[in-house]
Amino acid sequence: MNWDWSFAWEILPRLLEGLAVTVQITLIGSAIAMVLGLVIAVVRHSKLPVISALVGGLVQFIRGTPLLVQAFFLFYVFPSYGLTLPALTTGIIAIGIHYSAYAAEAYRAGIESVPRGQWEAATALSLSPRRRWTGVVLPQAIRAVIPSLGNYVIAMFKDSAILAAITVVEVLNTAQAIGSDSFRYLEPLTLAALLYLLVSYPAAKLIRRLEHRLA
Repeated sequence: MNWDWSFAWEILPRLLEGLAVTVQITLIGSAIAMVLGLVIAVVRHSKLPVISALVGGLVQFIRGTPLLVQAFFLFYVFPSYGLTLPALTTGIIAIGIHYSAYAAEAYRAGIESVPRGQWEAATALSLSPRRRWTGVVLPQAIRAVIPSLGNYVIAMFKDSAILAAITVVEVLNTAQAIGSDSFRYLEPLTLAALLYLLVSYPAAKLIRRLEHRLA
């Protein structure tokens, strides 16, 4: 099968629409992962006997099971219990929760990297727990883990292709649909791969520059 430029230009707008969905999944999913991951990390650091253990077990479960299985569970099992969500919403929730477990571990490492003297100084100044976290600990911890979080965002962008399995019409699903309709897979799949690369490569370079800057 030879490359057909006219067909490639014809399908490019549809693939760009799929790319827009992929970017939407990444941005909203990243927001969920970063916020939920921070909450999980703080709860685990509090070392509340029961809650900390339960949250820790949940993190290990999420990290130890594939994203695809989690997406299938939300999409196919939850409707049996009366909770039916659109495919896109389900995919965003699935990828956000999945990566929140990884973000939580990154935050935890950042929190533990804060020197003990900083904690003791905050206590000596009689800072409230909220002020201690927001004014002393988290600014240092988050700064240390920004490169790791950035890498998770890039991984999330690429892993969004998995959500095609639950009928989310992102760029890969769009390419597969075009191939099924036209019986030509060379152009749509190649263009889809290039679109992933055109977004992920500059983002990776930006994260690397940010990492050097923070170092």
